[in-house]
Amino acid sequence: KKMKKTAEDYLGETVTEAVVTVPAYFNDSQRQATKDAGKIAGLDVKRIINEPTAAALAYGMDKKQGDSTVAVYDLGGGTFDVSIIEIADVDGEQQFEVLATNGDTFLGGEDFDSALIDYLVDEFKKDQDVNLKGDSLAMQRLKEAAEKAKIELSSAQSTEVNLPYITADSNGPKHLVVTISRSKLESLTEELVQRTMGPCKIALEDAGIKIGDIDDVI
Repeated sequence: KKMKKTAEDYLGETVTEAVVTVPAYFNDSQRQATKDAGKIAGLDVKRIINEPTAAALAYGMDKKQGDSTVAVYDLGGGTFDVSIIEIADVDGEQQFEVLATNGDTFLGGEDFDSALIDYLVDEFKKDQDVNLKGDSLAMQRLKEAAEKAKIELSSAQSTEVNLPYITADSNGPKHLVVTISRSKLESLTEELVQRTMGPCKIALEDAGIKIGDIDDVI
């Protein structure tokens, strides 16, 4: 219902039909449940398609001539999925087939946020000798600031986390000011990135192909 309303607000008109995407590993009952949820929300679900296929379409892979093999690397907020897709050119029409899919249901952007939060907590403890982990309000502010910093470091080489009055003790209020470089974030999250390599290798093996057979990565 929320997605329907979001689409209607953006388009400025009523939305009655939809194509809905689901993870490639969803079975028939999960796909049917998704379709039923769409119906309950007031939508005529025209088709259920795999998320990696939708990603390939969004990046214009259906416009390319000839056959190709694409890896779709999807690191979401809470889960990681990788899919190997074969796009076959059949009489000028592109046909998509998911050859293999793998992932980690306990790895996502939130883990990257947590690594950054832990670093900020450690830096503040070193600087002020105060552990913020027992302060729920301070930790909520840190969580929001860490996510913002992570996003900024996608395009900037460094960013500053500046949280005035993060806490206070008998000596008065304390402020957190830490500059983080992109390279620092990369070193903090390197282990998390490496964790995505295992599922990628398994997906390649299951698809029966080698790294050199991949034409594009999304």
